[in-house]
Amino acid sequence: MTDIVDPATRSRMMAGIRNRDTAPEMAVRRELYSLGIHYRLHNGKLPGRPDIVIRRLHTVIFVHGCYWHRHPGCRLAYTPKSNVEFWQRKLEGNAIRDIENQARLIEMGWRVIVIWECEVHDRTALRERLAKLLGMESEAEGITE
Repeated sequence: MTDIVDPATRSRMMAGIRNRDTAPEMAVRRELYSLGIHYRLHNGKLPGRPDIVIRRLHTVIFVHGCYWHRHPGCRLAYTPKSNVEFWQRKLEGNAIRDIENQARLIEMGWRVIVIWECEVHDRTALRERLAKLLGMESEAEGITE
């Protein structure tokens, strides 16, 4: 199957995809803020440049797009029909790099949490999951949207 747009348009479209301040990342940040968690963003000194760093809890959070980071079993983690070999190599490389960066962070003593794009749509569930992962279950109770 051929692409429906010309190469210049496709290049411009792909260049417009952001790697920070995405809608899923902003949703996670809003819930952390509502839980009273203080954090820093995109620490370039840590492997993989985690999206969110919570120093007090020695925890990092990656907010991964299901497509780009190959969320296992997710309908959003499909492989494009055109230029298949390129995309398989690219997307598998992303997943391998994620695993390596997470292992390096764990070796350094950091706790690693991965939140997938498809998990952020239910705000209550996201808040409860974050509270549980961060050991703050009582703060999430009784909060409804």
